[in-house]
Amino acid sequence: MKYYIIAGESSGDLHGANLIRELAKQQGSDVQFRVVGGDRMEQASQQKAVLHVRDMSFMGFVEVLLNLKSILKNLKIVKKDLLAYRPDALVLIDFPGFNLKIASFAKQHNIKVFYYISPKVWAWNTGRVKKIKRIVDHMFCILPFEVDFYKHWNMHVDYVGNPLLDAVTLHHPDTTFKARYGLEGKKIIALLPGSRKMEISKLLPEMVKLAKLFPGHQFVIAGAPNLNTHFYRQFLDNDNIPLVFGQTYDLLQHAEAAVVASGTATLETALLNVPQVVVYKANALSIAIGRMVIKVDYISLVNLIMNKEIVKELIQKEANHHTIAEELDQLLNNKAYREEMLAQYKSLHERMGLPGASPKVAQHILRYLQQGTPKRDSH
Repeated sequence: MKYYIIAGESSGDLHGANLIRELAKQQGSDVQFRVVGGDRMEQASQQKAVLHVRDMSFMGFVEVLLNLKSILKNLKIVKKDLLAYRPDALVLIDFPGFNLKIASFAKQHNIKVFYYISPKVWAWNTGRVKKIKRIVDHMFCILPFEVDFYKHWNMHVDYVGNPLLDAVTLHHPDTTFKARYGLEGKKIIALLPGSRKMEISKLLPEMVKLAKLFPGHQFVIAGAPNLNTHFYRQFLDNDNIPLVFGQTYDLLQHAEAAVVASGTATLETALLNVPQVVVYKANALSIAIGRMVIKVDYISLVNLIMNKEIVKELIQKEANHHTIAEELDQLLNNKAYREEMLAQYKSLHERMGLPGASPKVAQHILRYLQQGTPKRDSH
């Protein structure tokens, strides 16, 4: 069986790697992979990526326009390679701006399309569901409320649980973490500024200013796997804030609190029971357009899943070090406030269900390839 798997961001790369391992485990030697992704997918598939996530991830309406030439070039490369490879199944992971175009192309050429981690069509442009029904053979959802959303549109989907539950459950803590980075003295505050250069460049300068306001704590930055130390150092005045790569979970497990860029990391932080403040900054025009078209009340996955404000969200001008510090002070020093957030995290855990997303997706893909997909106009 031949699979072509596409992820365009670091989080998708993690989930893609886990899925590759499950497909290989369930099918044995009779499986081949071609990937568009990052280091993890390359390692899991033992194949060099056709395109790497570091060359693909553009965020925001304006940023996409500014990088349109690169995006169109990437689409052309993948389309040509997809036809040359002719997989039994194309598996698309999140990254809708790119992947839905590839899905449409694949459908035109009779390649079966599976979509793992639904595009956030429930947040804006719900009419895109009609297109998804035409070009995607089967959708695997990771957020509980998405099942009812798609049911409203008479589309069959499978809720497979959230792959972050797998990642958190499978993580083996590094008992030498604090000693390795010289962090055994002060309590730790984790800084997670995101994985894209644009968001890091906007958020990290504000984050590092917090260190002077909380001298009793050690701030530590979680570096994105697709970037290097040199990129981060331009935002740091000194070496008092350590930078760690590939050990975000270990960092969070030792943190008293965290400042987190909106995205997958907000949910990971909650699943690891770390009180957090969520921050987000983008191009001003992108934000203005987003506020006109986005139809949800929250930006963090934690609040979206619980459908209420569990963690504070500071967006654009509010995401400055003074305002962040006020919220961080509450997380560190207001016991009732902190305990309420942790209690809400417990409810979040219950709503998310059990681990096992990757094995479930692999099982569904194999079953649907062998038996065919259900009718897409029923649930």
